[in-house]
Amino acid sequence: MTQDKSISATAFLMNGRDGPYSYAENSSYQRKAIEATQGMISKGLWRNLGCSVGPNTFIAIQNIIDGIKQKNKSQGHSSQIPEFQVFFNDQALNDFNKLFMSLPPNREYFASAVPGSFYSHLFPKASLHFVYSSSSIHWLSKVPKPVEDMNSPTFNKGRVHYGGDMESFLSARAEELVSGGLMALLVPTRKKGNLSTILLHHPFDVLGCCLMDMAKKGLLDEEKVDSFNLPLYIPTLEEFEEAMKCNEHFSIERFELLGLKSSGEIVPETLSMHPRATMEGRISEHFGSEILNELFDLFTKKAAELGICNSGNRFDAELFVLLKRK
Repeated sequence: MTQDKSISATAFLMNGRDGPYSYAENSSYQRKAIEATQGMISKGLWRNLGCSVGPNTFIAIQNIIDGIKQKNKSQGHSSQIPEFQVFFNDQALNDFNKLFMSLPPNREYFASAVPGSFYSHLFPKASLHFVYSSSSIHWLSKVPKPVEDMNSPTFNKGRVHYGGDMESFLSARAEELVSGGLMALLVPTRKKGNLSTILLHHPFDVLGCCLMDMAKKGLLDEEKVDSFNLPLYIPTLEEFEEAMKCNEHFSIERFELLGLKSSGEIVPETLSMHPRATMEGRISEHFGSEILNELFDLFTKKAAELGICNSGNRFDAELFVLLKRK
């Protein structure tokens, strides 16, 4: 058995602990996107890519099962509902114990975990009928090499950088899905234009400014801040559509902007919890956990100063895509 090592997956985990900074307590936006797609997707054996530790992933699975049951009922096959096997996938360091401890007790499916990067092959050929991924594939397999090169024009100077490797993701899924199998994706998108200008008041960009402020005060080493890069890329609608069309293995069945909006102004303290739930582990690994409280206190103050709490949606729109394996 050989394994392709050309894709080096970066383990980027959400905060799986309990408490106010956990991902479970700070992922309401992702839940809204999942709920908005209820009724859009249907079929049989699937896996959930980028499942984290719940509970949003369980809501998504139940939505799919309800859709299948409704479809069977409408076709007069209500007594022929199939059994379901769900494979929850995330990085090997994900807290699968927490995930399975919180499984719904009356679930209508068998559950298994499959650790590993979804940018590589995880299943035998033609073994899946349905793949689902929500707010996950904008996290990349690794930080692009030009970003880490200090001599490159794209080297990070106090800002978070992005890149993309959708081709690996689509190729792997094409191998694993049966002909006619479906893949449903929820993807954050941004406006077309200069990324740094568009994300000027984005929480991740504000976080980068806070790190630079701490470096200027002598609290952090500036070179360490410069080398802090996120394996993250938020595509434009046009970029994502082009990536879908370039892959010859899938047809686009549905391509719809959800346009989710935040309900009113967000309190700065609440807003700061969202990037902390996402970033705490990576920040602690790079800078040490002792800076966390001061960093996010600064983030709260800067968010209030910039007025980003009333800017509505974090991204331009959440995109729902349904692909069919040819």
